[in-house]
Amino acid sequence: MPVTRRFAYLDHAAVAPLSEPARSAITQWVAQATEQGDICWPQWDQRCQQVRQLAASMIHADTNEIALIPNTTTGIGLVAEGFPWRDGDNMVTLANEFPSNQYPWMNLATRGVQTRRVQVPDGQVHVDHLLAACDQRTRLISVSWVGYATGWRIDVPRLVQEAHRRGILVFLDAIQGLGVFPIDVQAWSVDFLAADGHKWMLGPEGAGLLFIRAEHLDLLRPLLVGWNSVQQSHDFSRCDLDLRPAAARYEGGSANMAGIAALGASLQLLASAGLTSDASPLADRVVQLTDLAIERLRSIGALIRSPRVRGHDSGILAFELPGKSPSALRRHCMEHGVVLSVRHGWLRISPHAYNNEQDIDRLVTHLQNA
Repeated sequence: MPVTRRFAYLDHAAVAPLSEPARSAITQWVAQATEQGDICWPQWDQRCQQVRQLAASMIHADTNEIALIPNTTTGIGLVAEGFPWRDGDNMVTLANEFPSNQYPWMNLATRGVQTRRVQVPDGQVHVDHLLAACDQRTRLISVSWVGYATGWRIDVPRLVQEAHRRGILVFLDAIQGLGVFPIDVQAWSVDFLAADGHKWMLGPEGAGLLFIRAEHLDLLRPLLVGWNSVQQSHDFSRCDLDLRPAAARYEGGSANMAGIAALGASLQLLASAGLTSDASPLADRVVQLTDLAIERLRSIGALIRSPRVRGHDSGILAFELPGKSPSALRRHCMEHGVVLSVRHGWLRISPHAYNNEQDIDRLVTHLQNA
């Protein structure tokens, strides 16, 4: 990772630095687009299909269940607006979700759909609390696999099993876990999933994925339909609305070729490091680094605000140093090449598997010296 030459980059839950393969992919695309125009378009399109296959393999989905989308918000919106709601229905989410997993559901109020937001006072997401908010009119539960603020990783298989037993579908915002933690959407029976690539997948902003379980493809009303949504996508003279029998029908128009190529390059890098749908040494490394950070931070008087329960931990760690301004501490660290965030009044680090112990030491040193 080129970023390591200068920074202890501990902010992957915000925006990750690009991997070297991702940079090379973008550089190549820029050179081709500049010097050859659209002569290389078939090659770029073929690469998009390869990235679709890579994304499908990473989560154990069928290629036809993957749409390449600009961001997580787009994926959530496509499901929220395309779902066959009826007046009086409701959906359940968490009150501490990232705004992108709240506003699209709240926006359904004009269609008579209630958004029920479950409080998470201790930072731990209890499946039973989500289920207790459901009733016979609950159609869908939408939650983050990993919470952005404190990093709680939910028990997805149990949530999906219990939701399905009640006839409720599950949408998973996977942006804070995908790229590090393994997920098998078939084994876990996830209904919908979305994630942008610019965090743990080490890709650029504007390139992500949406998973729609094949059996739900015709459940959703297609939105943003365009030339690329139909089976005869390259026959512009025939305007018959024959939608693709795949999630790609939601891609609508021209793709972010450069971004998707870069995302694919990073996905290949992660796969080469051992990430699969059922195992990940990257996850083991990330948990090891955050455990180390907890030990080092406590040694200088930090209070850990992320609840740490084995099996629910992640690469996100929130903490504070009593009596010191989080914003001032962050500013000092940034001035000395240590990159982190402030969320909800707490400092937040989110190391990736390529980070090392020296990065954690560097963080602690500059926090002490601030």
